[in-house]
Formats: sequence, structure tokens, C-alpha cells
Amino acid sequence: MNLINMHFALATTDGYQCVLESFLRAGWHLDKLFVCPSDWMFDNKQVIARALELGASIQHSPITTIDMEELGIRGCNVLVVASYTWKIPDWSRYLEYAVNFHPSPLPEARGPYPQVRAILEERSSWAVTCHKISERFDQGDILDTEGFVVDHDENHETLRLKSQMTAGKLAERVARNFGSLWSSATPQDAGSYWPLWSEQDRTIDFTQPVEAIMRRIRAFGDLECMATVNDVTIFIHRAKGWVASHSSLPGKVVHASSLEMVVTAADGFIAITEWDLNPPGAITSNLRQ
Repeated sequence: MNLINMHFALATTDGYQCVLESFLRAGWHLDKLFVCPSDWMFDNKQVIARALELGASIQHSPITTIDMEELGIRGCNVLVVASYTWKIPDWSRYLEYAVNFHPSPLPEARGPYPQVRAILEERSSWAVTCHKISERFDQGDILDTEGFVVDHDENHETLRLKSQMTAGKLAERVARNFGSLWSSATPQDAGSYWPLWSEQDRTIDFTQPVEAIMRRIRAFGDLECMATVNDVTIFIHRAKGWVASHSSLPGKVVHASSLEMVVTAADGFIAITEWDLNPPGAITSNLRQ
């Protein structure tokens, strides 16, 4: 397979621009970029600017079968996906190949956003997997996997960044060995599916130990945990906990300074230093600095 002449379309976000750069370094040519609408958590400005530099076309709407057909007519060989919300239609009639970079050690942890649970379960290692895109989400044959260490104090943001960097590293290897990896791809076994979290998963229970509470806060990070304090639901953006003896019931505010507060846990205290009455991404008159 002559990689220099490989043309690909990419569906991604700014965080996974490293995947684009990896394929470009391997001599591939970008024909088209697909992006989802930007929101408070995911942006596309950088990857769009890069695609424009490369002369690629850009699409903001979901990929359709007609798009697949047009890519095939244009001579595009491969669809590459890394962080894309919408379902990919059947590509097999129009393209030679289609792969996805999934942020988990497949076949374990299929699903839309497994990194949060990886922290909640205190995983010591994690991985990004490149697999063929099949009709069933995250269940196509595996081309290759790249693992990395998860630290004991890992949080949502660092694990997300590690996953992105690992995807870039894996993409370089996949791009340079695409033909052989595609031909030798391994079918997945039963594995597991991790659904998106619920409000209950995000909710802090102050009757738990400090360690368990802080693990949940680290796992959600900018996604923010919820808690009820003085009968009011708040969204926690930043907090710090410590173990110490006390005689108060869990969930009691024992100290406040301006908008910061200290709340009791089962075996210590949780200092809530940044919080909001609105959920993350809500439109308000004030912007968090």
C-alpha cells in the first residue's frame, strides 16, 4: 500500500488534532474534515484552521451516506474518526477503510465517555484503541492499542489529555503501518459497555469518606459533581479534602469565607472553593474567570 497517495477524511475535535498531524507526517493527504458543533467543553477552531491551510473541505452537519459516496468519487480511501458525537453511516460501499480511535482498552469500556469511570474504579492503567468502524458501536476488529499509566491522583482533565496524546502516538503507528494492521486486525470478544454517567453518578454523598468524595470530584472535573448543601443543589468545580476528626454530622457547613465553604464528610472535611448554582455549560450573565 502506497501511503504517500492515501487520501483520508477525518471526523474530530481540537483535542484530537494530534491524530490529524500524525497522519500528515506519515504522508497522508486530508480531503475533508467533519466536525460537530462546538460547545462549552469541545471546540473545533484549531482543527478547522488547520484543515483550511491544507485545502480540505469542512462539514459541520452529521455524516450521511451521500457524503460517503461523494468521498469515494473524489478518491478518498479512508475515514478516520477520533472524538465524534454522531453515528457513522455504513461506509463499506463507498470507501476502502474506516477506523475509530476509542479512549479505552477495547473490548473493555465501550461507550461514549469511559474515562470518568476509569478514575472512579481507580484503574492503574488505561489505553486508546484503534478499531475498524462497524455497525455496532466500538465493536469493530482491533488494529492496534497504546496503553499508559493512570496516576493515583489522576483527574478528569489529565486523563483526557493523556488519552489525546496517546491517540496521537497510536495514530502515527497506525498511519505508517496501515495496510498490515488492517489485514491482521483482531476480532473483539464480549467485552463490556459503559453507559454515559447519570446525575446520581455525579452526586456527592457526604456520608462517604474524604477519599471517595475526592475521587468522584477528580473523576468529573470540569464536568462538575453535584451536591446538596443547606438544602441547595450546587455544582462543584474545585474542592480539596482532608481527613480529620470532628463531631458534626456529614454534610454540615462548618466554616465559610466569602463564597468558599468547608463541609463535613464521614472522616474529615471537604473545602469547596469553586462552585455554581448552574450546571456546566449553562448560559449565565457571568463567566467563570
